[in-house]
Amino acid sequence: MKFENQFFQTFEDTKKNFLTRVNPTAVSRPKIIGWSESVARDLGILRTDEKLTEILSGNYVSSEMKPYSARYGGHQFGHWAGQLGDGRAITLGEINHLEVQLKGAGLTPYSRQGDGRAVLRSSLREFICSEAMHGLGIPTTRALSLALTGDQIIRDILYNGNPAPERGAIVTRVSPSFIRFGHFEILSTNQQFDELKKLTDYVIENFYPEILVLNLNEKQKYAEFLKQVAVRTAQMITGWMSVGFVHGVMNTDNMSILGLTIDYGPYGWVEEFDSDFTPNTTDFHQRRYRYSAQPQIALWNLNCLANALFPLIEDKDLVVEALNHYQKRYESVYSDLLSKKLGIQLERTEQDSQFLTRLFDLLHATQVDYNLFFRHLSQDRIDGHFFEEIKNISYKKDFESTEQSGWYDWIEEYGARIKLQARPDYLQTMKSSNPSIIFRNYLAQQAIDAAEKDDYSLIEKYLEELKEPFKDRDLNHDPMAQKRPAWADDKPGCSILSCSS
Repeated sequence: MKFENQFFQTFEDTKKNFLTRVNPTAVSRPKIIGWSESVARDLGILRTDEKLTEILSGNYVSSEMKPYSARYGGHQFGHWAGQLGDGRAITLGEINHLEVQLKGAGLTPYSRQGDGRAVLRSSLREFICSEAMHGLGIPTTRALSLALTGDQIIRDILYNGNPAPERGAIVTRVSPSFIRFGHFEILSTNQQFDELKKLTDYVIENFYPEILVLNLNEKQKYAEFLKQVAVRTAQMITGWMSVGFVHGVMNTDNMSILGLTIDYGPYGWVEEFDSDFTPNTTDFHQRRYRYSAQPQIALWNLNCLANALFPLIEDKDLVVEALNHYQKRYESVYSDLLSKKLGIQLERTEQDSQFLTRLFDLLHATQVDYNLFFRHLSQDRIDGHFFEEIKNISYKKDFESTEQSGWYDWIEEYGARIKLQARPDYLQTMKSSNPSIIFRNYLAQQAIDAAEKDDYSLIEKYLEELKEPFKDRDLNHDPMAQKRPAWADDKPGCSILSCSS
C-alpha cells in the first residue's frame, strides 16, 4: 500500500491551522471482519497484503505515511461550538487520490473529553451503510474495512447512567476528501483569511477544477465555488429524501464540502411514514434534524458556509445568487425523483400538489412503510386489490373508514393518471427509483448482535445484497424486503439511537 500525502504536504508549513500530526494508538488483537472489495479495487490494494490488518487497525505506520487529524469547527444543533476537529479519526494519507482514514484509531489533539475510540455497533453501522448508500446511487463517503481491536470500550449507549464495556472497532473510511464546512468556518471565525484563501484555492484546484477554466475574477471564482457546493449538496439531499434516509446530526462539521453523505452516526430510515421522524435520541425534544427539515437545514448550513467564505467574496449579491441555486436544484431534482417514483410526469400545478399532499397524508395517517409502498407501487397491476397490499405494509392494525375510502379514491386517481401521464417505460423507471431493500436499523442490529457472538456472516450477506438495492425481489417472502418486525419496535438500535459510539 503506497501512500501519498498531498493534503499534509500542502498545509505542512501552516499545519497548526489545518491539522496535527498524530499516530494511531496500537490495539491488542486486530482482526478484519468486514471488507469491501469494490473500494479495495478503487484503491488498487489486495486483501492478501501481509501488512493489511496491522495498517488498517493503526498498529503499523510506514515511513511514507504522515498520519494526521484535521482541525475544524462547526455549528452544532444551531449554535457555534468553536473548535472541534477529528476527535477519533486519523488520516493515513491518500491512495489513488483517495483519502484513507481510520475512525476509532485513538486519541487525537481534538478528542476533547473523548477517548478517540469507537465501538463495534456504530462502526458496523457506518461500514455497511456507507456501501449501501453507494448502491443506492446517493453521493457518499465509502468504507474499505471493519476491524475489531480486541479491546473493550466503555460506553453509555442511551446516556441513562448505565455505562458498560463494548467491543472496540475501527472502520476504514475512504473519500476524495473529508473536508467539511467547519474547516472554513473555524478559519473565518478566527479571521485567518490568508489561510481561508489557501484552503479554498486547494479545494477548487483539486475538486472543482472546472471553475478554473471559467473567465472569472477572484470574487466571482469564490462565489462560483459556493454555488457548486450548494448544487452538490442539493443533489445529495434529494437522494436522502427520496429513500427516506435521515442523517440524524446535520451539524456543519458533518457537512462535506464535496456534497457527500459523511459521518454515519445515529442515522435512520423512515419506515412508518412520519415527516417528523428523527432517529437521534439527543434530538427528540427539538427535532431539528427531522426527516422533513433536512432540505431547510442543508440550506441553513450553506448559509453558514457562505458567511465563512464572505471575506473572499465580499459581495452580498453574488452570495445570494449562489445560494439561490440550492433551492432551484433541490426543487427540480426532487420533483423529477417523485415523478420517477410514481411513474407519472408531475408538473408544478396546484392539482399535482394536492395529489401528492393526499398521498403523504394517507401514508402518515395509516402508518404505511414509505419505501415498501413505492416498491409495491412499481408492480404491473395497480387496482382495488392494491389496498390489501397497503394494509400488509402498514404498521397500523385497523384503518378507519375514512382512511380506507381515502386510499380507494387515491388509487383510482392514480390509475387514471397512469393512463394519461405515464412516463415512457414507467415500470422500469419506477423499479430503478424505488429500492426493494434498504439497510433498515433492525437489519443493522441483527448484524451487530451476530458479530458480538463472533458470527460475521450477516456483514458479508448485507454488503452483497445492498450492492443491488433495486433488483426484483419476492416482496412477500424475501426477508430483507419486509417491514420492520414487531420485536424490533422498541429494541434499542432498531428504532432509536444515541450519538454514543
